[in-house]
Amino acid sequence: MQRQIIAMGGGGFSMEPDNPLLDDYILAQSNRECPNICFIGTASGDSEDYINRFYAAFNDQPCTPAHLPLFKDYPRDVEGFLMDQDIIYVGGGNTRNMLVIWRTWGVDRILKKAYEGGTILSGLSAGAICWFEQGLTDSTPEGLTTLPCLSLLNGSNCPHFDGEAERQEVYKHKIVSGEMLPGIACDDGVALHFVNEELEKVVSSRKQGGAYRFTLEQGMLREEILAPVRLGGDVGS
Repeated sequence: MQRQIIAMGGGGFSMEPDNPLLDDYILAQSNRECPNICFIGTASGDSEDYINRFYAAFNDQPCTPAHLPLFKDYPRDVEGFLMDQDIIYVGGGNTRNMLVIWRTWGVDRILKKAYEGGTILSGLSAGAICWFEQGLTDSTPEGLTTLPCLSLLNGSNCPHFDGEAERQEVYKHKIVSGEMLPGIACDDGVALHFVNEELEKVVSSRKQGGAYRFTLEQGMLREEILAPVRLGGDVGS
């Protein structure tokens, strides 16, 4: 059974409401004709607007959408609810708060169990970095900081690499200084598709944008551009 994670630097229904390419790609990775897809909006405090936009985007798609609320009206059996999903889609927001709440509810443990059972994990921003060992987050008053995450994927991740200029230099600096593990940064509209914890493909919903793998060689930062496959088109850079 394949284990899959699709981590978006930005994009999807919440950032590109008129461009469903990334969301369509996520749905297409399920082997079910009409997969159950669950939105988790913990990072936004279960924003009603965010949840409504999720349903607006997926109600007319070949899937059965649902969402997991953790602030009110939550299900009695959170584990049973999540284990019944084929795809988990985690929204953006405050990653640190999200992880604290997940640990309180045991959602972190349940998501790992679902992942090992074949549930596709996906998301953008907070919903992308959460799957790695570390993420670059703005979820604290100190600005951009290193956040320990769920460690389903090795290394670190930085979203919005082209959308927020400060992130580029901060991410590079933290890797060189040892504050962050080497990892991969993603522009908005770009997604990393991991299969069995290995990067299988980089895809993009936009003509521009890419992903960038950063490693250290003898203390020097090395950058590798990962050219994405343009969804609905050809290779972009």
